[in-house]
Amino acid sequence: MQKPPKIPESVLVVIHTPQLDVLIIERTDRPGFWQSVTGSKDRPDEPFVATAMREVGEETGIIVGEGGVPEAALLDWRHEIEYEIYPVWRHRYAPGVTRNTEHWFSLEVPQGTAVTLAPREHTAHLWLPYEEAAAKCFSWSNREAILQLPERLRSARG
Repeated sequence: MQKPPKIPESVLVVIHTPQLDVLIIERTDRPGFWQSVTGSKDRPDEPFVATAMREVGEETGIIVGEGGVPEAALLDWRHEIEYEIYPVWRHRYAPGVTRNTEHWFSLEVPQGTAVTLAPREHTAHLWLPYEEAAAKCFSWSNREAILQLPERLRSARG
């Protein structure tokens, strides 16, 4: 049975420790492509926060609301960007869909939080200081989100 087309609305979640070490994960389908947690809505009416929580759990095994990661640790940056979908992944969307809207979040987790990758999606993970993590990401928008992390956290904490 063929999967339904992906919805061109997604989340990007920058997972980090209080020390600003950032989790990046390597894609299975593109070795050498490192990124933060990303994923599309499952249905048009799915709230973005629910998409973010689901994707974090699916891709890293980190459950928001359990294991020292309270729901309040997930910050909705109330920021979105629109970008052109890389041609290599357009086949996953309905014919003619070439742009995606991405909503940014961050998630603070305790130092030493265990990561369990979804092996069909990711092959490896690294915790790196935020600037090093940004430099390793293949996506310009992911790099930008990670580099904005310190300021976004300062703003959120008032």
